[in-house]
Amino acid sequence: MNDNEKLAELLFPNITKTPEDYENIYPERGLSEGARVSRFAPSPTGFLHLGGLFASMISQLTTKATDDGVFFLRIEDTDKKREIDDGVSAIIKGLDEFGIVPDEGVMGFEKESGAYGPYQQSKRKDVYQAIAKNLVKQGMAYPCFCSEEELNEIRAEQEKAGTDIQGYFGEWARCRNLTFDEQKAKIEAGCPYTLRLRSMGSADNRIKFEDMIKGKIEMPENIQDVVLLKTDGIPTYHFAHAVDDHFMRTTHVVRGDEWISSVPLHIQLFKACGYRVPKYAHISPIMKEDNGGKRKLSKRKDPEASVSFYTESGYPKESVIEYLLTIANSNFEDWRKANKDAPQSAFPFNLKKMSSSGALFDLNKLNDVSKNVISVMTAEQVYDKAVKWAQAFDEELYKLLTADEAKAKGIFAIDRGTAKPRKDIAKWDEIKDYVSFFYNELYTPCYELPENIAKEDAKEILEAYLNVFDANDDKDTWFEKIKALCEPLGFTPNVKEYKKNPEAFKGHVGDVSTIIRLAITSRKNTPDLHSIIALLGNEEVKSRIEKAINEYK
Repeated sequence: MNDNEKLAELLFPNITKTPEDYENIYPERGLSEGARVSRFAPSPTGFLHLGGLFASMISQLTTKATDDGVFFLRIEDTDKKREIDDGVSAIIKGLDEFGIVPDEGVMGFEKESGAYGPYQQSKRKDVYQAIAKNLVKQGMAYPCFCSEEELNEIRAEQEKAGTDIQGYFGEWARCRNLTFDEQKAKIEAGCPYTLRLRSMGSADNRIKFEDMIKGKIEMPENIQDVVLLKTDGIPTYHFAHAVDDHFMRTTHVVRGDEWISSVPLHIQLFKACGYRVPKYAHISPIMKEDNGGKRKLSKRKDPEASVSFYTESGYPKESVIEYLLTIANSNFEDWRKANKDAPQSAFPFNLKKMSSSGALFDLNKLNDVSKNVISVMTAEQVYDKAVKWAQAFDEELYKLLTADEAKAKGIFAIDRGTAKPRKDIAKWDEIKDYVSFFYNELYTPCYELPENIAKEDAKEILEAYLNVFDANDDKDTWFEKIKALCEPLGFTPNVKEYKKNPEAFKGHVGDVSTIIRLAITSRKNTPDLHSIIALLGNEEVKSRIEKAINEYK
C-alpha cells in the first residue's frame, strides 16, 4: 500500500464502497440515442425566483425536445447555514403552480421518485466521500489543515507580492506537499482539515468549450486547489454537482451564466474523476429597465422577481409560461400566430435559438400575452380558475361568484368564443373590477357624461328607452329599438351620416347606446351591452335607469 492509499484509508476508514460500486448502483439510463437528461438543481435558500422558473422551464423543454428525454429535480442543500425552513416545499410548490413537473427527483416533502436518488445532496454524503477517497488514492486530492487565519495570511502575502492570481495554488498551497507522516500526525492530533483538489492546471494553458447558447468560449485553465469536502465532510457545490451529474447521468447542464467562470474548474473535476463532461447551456439573466439602464431582476427590489407575485396577482400559469417562451426563443411569437390553438408543448424549442444576452422583462408585454391567453379560454375555464384564485386571495369575490354559478359563467361567456374575443382580463385580481357592475355589493354608480352630451339629452334618451326596453328582446330587436329612439331626439341612427354632417345632429346611435350603457354599468366601454342587460334582468336595469334619470334632472 503506497502513501496515497494509506492516506485514503486514514481519512475515510468507514467508506467501503468504491466508484465502481456506484457505477453499478447508478448505471447508464439506456435511453434512445440523442435523448437528453437535464435537471433543475436549486438550493432551498429562499423563494423560487423567476429566473429559477425560467431555467427549470428551459431545462425541461430541452429534454422534451428529444425522444424519452428526462428532466429531474435535485435539491442542492449542502449549505445548511443558508437553508430556510420548508424551502424544498416552497420550490416544489412554485414549480407545480406553473406546470413544471419533473419526471423524477424530489417530488414533495420526504418524497422522491426515480432510480438515481437520493435527489437531495444532504443524503448523498457517502457517495461523495467514496469518490473523494478514490481521488486521494490517486494523489489527486489531499487534506488541508490551514486555518482561516492562515488563509488570510496567504491572501495578504499575495496582495503584497502583487500576484496576478490570488488563491490556494502552487507555492501558496502550504499543505499541498506535506509528507504522509506529517499528514498522519496532524490527523491523529485531531487537527481539523478540508479536502482539496490537487489541480494539474497551468496558468499558461487555456480550455475551450462549446456552450449551446453562448457558442465557443475560451478561458484560462483552473489552477486553484479548490476545496472538495469541508471540515464536516460535506462537499462543496462544485464537487457535489460533478459527482451527481455523472451518477444521475445528466447530459445537458442548463444554468445561469453566472456559472460560466466556474466551467474550467467543473471540466477539470469531471476529468479528474474520470467522467464524461456534459454539454453546457448558460442562460443570460432576465433583466429590467431601471433609470435608463438595465439590471438583473432583484429579489430585494422587485416583487415580480418572485414567482409568488404571479400566483398572488392571479396570472394563469399558461400566461406566465407563454410569456417566458417569447423570451426563450425569438421565433415563438411567429409560431404562435401560425398555431393559435396548439398547446405550448408543441412548440419546437431550440437551445441554440436562445439569446446570448439578457432578455428584458416587460410586465406590459406579460399582460398583453395573458390577455390573449385568457381570451381564448371557455367561460367554464375562466370561472373555475377565477374561483380557485378568489378562494385563496379574495373571499368576497369567491362568495359572489359561487353564490350563483350560472350568472357568473354567463358574465364570463359574454363576447367569448367569437372570432375576435374581447381581451379585458390579464389576471384574476382584475376580475372583481371586471364583474363589479353585475353585483350590487360591488357596484358604485357613476353618472359622468361625455363632453358632447348634455344632461337634458341624457335624461330624454333614458326616459324614451325606459318606455320601450325589455330585457328579453333578442339582439336585433334590442338594437332596432335603440335606433328608433335616435331621430325624434335629434340623433342619427347612421354613424356615416353623422360624420358627413355632424352639425346637423346632437350625436349618433353610438352616443345613444353610450348613455344607456353608462346608466346601467357606469362605464363607457363594456362587453356586449345586450348580453349585460339580459343577465341583469328587467327589474335591475329599470332601477338603474330610473336612478340615472333622477341624477340628470
